[in-house]
Amino acid sequence: MSIDPAQLYRDLGTTPVINASGNMTVLGGSRVSPRVQEAMVAANRHFVSMNDLQRATGERIAELLGAEAAFVTPGCGAALALSSAACMSVGDPQRMEQLPNVDGIPNRFLFQARQHYHYERCLTIFGGQVLIVGNERGTSEEQLEDAITEQTAAIHYYASGDPDDTIQHLSDLQRIADRHSLPITVDAAYQVYPLGTMKDYAQSANCLIGFGAKYIGACNSTGILAGRKDLVEAAYQHSFIGFETGDYETVGRPLKLDRQEIVAVVVALEEWLEMDHGARIAEHWRRTDYIEDRLKDIPNLSTSRLVEDNSLSNGVLLTLDEEALGKKAPDVIEELKQGDPIVWTRGRENNIRIAVAHLVEDEIDIVIDRFRKALL
Repeated sequence: MSIDPAQLYRDLGTTPVINASGNMTVLGGSRVSPRVQEAMVAANRHFVSMNDLQRATGERIAELLGAEAAFVTPGCGAALALSSAACMSVGDPQRMEQLPNVDGIPNRFLFQARQHYHYERCLTIFGGQVLIVGNERGTSEEQLEDAITEQTAAIHYYASGDPDDTIQHLSDLQRIADRHSLPITVDAAYQVYPLGTMKDYAQSANCLIGFGAKYIGACNSTGILAGRKDLVEAAYQHSFIGFETGDYETVGRPLKLDRQEIVAVVVALEEWLEMDHGARIAEHWRRTDYIEDRLKDIPNLSTSRLVEDNSLSNGVLLTLDEEALGKKAPDVIEELKQGDPIVWTRGRENNIRIAVAHLVEDEIDIVIDRFRKALL
């Protein structure tokens, strides 16, 4: 008996969503490919030593990315949390078991003020403390140097991909950290394309790098931690399987994964690295051109290509003349969420973005029709 995908959600009391927004955690993050899905079903057939599986897949991921070491985590947020525990306790079993009590343990993570962001909370879960350095005008090398004390555990870098000449970038931080024998934690969640960018981050010296595996087509619930071997091993000892199989009472037991999820990350990464990304992006522009062509006659609306360096949210950018339309962009976005299925987009000021990567072919005309009804 086949299952109607949309009705499945309706029967559970919720409404299916057409994702014109991108890889959003709140929408489920990703749609796994048939190859990944097949691997997950196959993995369900047999049980396995989770420690062996994590070790073996970690070696495979490290090989694929050219990293010293790696392993699968339950999301990039978990990768950052485990990184923080590693930086506070690496090589010291007493500290490993003492966390999250940080008495006598260096626990400060230096953040540049202009990189102050929502997800820094992940570094505080196991006892870390965020110390903001600089101000909204930027952070200098001298300010970071002055902020380093015996309580500093690491320096953090958010790999946003946005150009900013007022902050210290990763190479600058590596130079500073090396002078003080400090590690660097890196949130590179969506830095998965171009492929060279992903590998460059994974191979960064003296770092622990977190990636979100949803961006490469694995499950929403998964991530990758890669980086310096001893730091990755320290993080592994804090992981759920490190807790279950190791000698110490570490802190990461709640961050559990299933075998199917771990297998999915490796298969998705292999597929991502083998993929014809030129063809993938060309498909984005085919969809974009089609949508633009069918919306361009709407008065008081202009359309253009939305091009992202990492290619993840390529699509159409709509710019509204809100006064002439008598509607503001946020109101249109909310209106699109009222139907069944919901059409979920994002926007800023008088712009609305239509990301095309996760649209199924028969959803494209639905999105067009719903926008035309909202704007005409």
